Amino acid sequence: MSFFGTPRDHEVSDVIVAHDPETLERAPVRKQELLKLFENNPQAALIVAQIPEREGFLDCVAVDRLLLKVHWEMQRLAQEFHHGARILELLQPVIAAIRCNGFQGPLRIVDVGCGIGYAIRWLAARGRLVDQGVELTGVDLNSTLIAEANRLARIESLPCQFFHGDAFSRQYAGQVYISTGVVHHFRGDTLAEFFRRQNAEGTAAFLHYDFHPWWLAPCGSWFFHILRMRTALARHDGVLSTVRAHSAATLLQAARSGAPALASGIYGARIWGTPLPRVFHTLLGVRRALVPALLSHLGRKRRRLEELR
Repeated sequence: MSFFGTPRDHEVSDVIVAHDPETLERAPVRKQELLKLFENNPQAALIVAQIPEREGFLDCVAVDRLLLKVHWEMQRLAQEFHHGARILELLQPVIAAIRCNGFQGPLRIVDVGCGIGYAIRWLAARGRLVDQGVELTGVDLNSTLIAEANRLARIESLPCQFFHGDAFSRQYAGQVYISTGVVHHFRGDTLAEFFRRQNAEGTAAFLHYDFHPWWLAPCGSWFFHILRMRTALARHDGVLSTVRAHSAATLLQAARSGAPALASGIYGARIWGTPLPRVFHTLLGVRRALVPALLSHLGRKRRRLEELR
């Protein structure tokens, strides 16, 4: 294992929680199995070792408390990178393109793997999207994170909802899917399957934001997380996320294979038109019939969109 890890390494947050694939109910996680999994990763093994256990299984309450701490730190990171504004910048022309092509009903936006719901809550508070007939929702497999997202939305009196379940199920499906830091968790065939589930007839677009991989990204991420993150889990997984982030070519190949009904491209990969990469890049997918209207509504920002086809 390298200093920062490899794409094959597991993020701790991915394995300390398990769910039944059919019912999505919480499944027990045996602590010793994780310690064996991380026997070549002392930093991750120490994180797991410090989680309390009950009869050999990780204590679900302790795990959820830890994940809440991490997601609060992730929210601060999103605030510092102005991530809400980054989403809205591309989401607004996507919505305008959908409306211009005759879609007049309620337009549901679904944040896949929403965590404590920062992106949707930001859009609800500042995006003025509800006035445009937009329903803002988030879906996550972790019921504790969803409970926190709904609690915060109630406190802030925001017009949005969060649900525990499968974001692509008939019950929660929408016209536009967004995500942040989610796609790099899918590898190989599961990445293409992720996009296949968005190839449904009702899907108008998807906007998936993730770290932009380049050779200095792990170093920069390590330095930033050491300075800004308080929990060992946030530091470990945050740095490993940049290592595991997919290249634009990998994302486009998976999206075009899994969701051929949508044109896909990369948005916002460079800083001000220079060769310098941004921290995040966006995988955009949009129904092919919407492409002319989208390019029109992007205006000069269409220069930030690469390889849309």
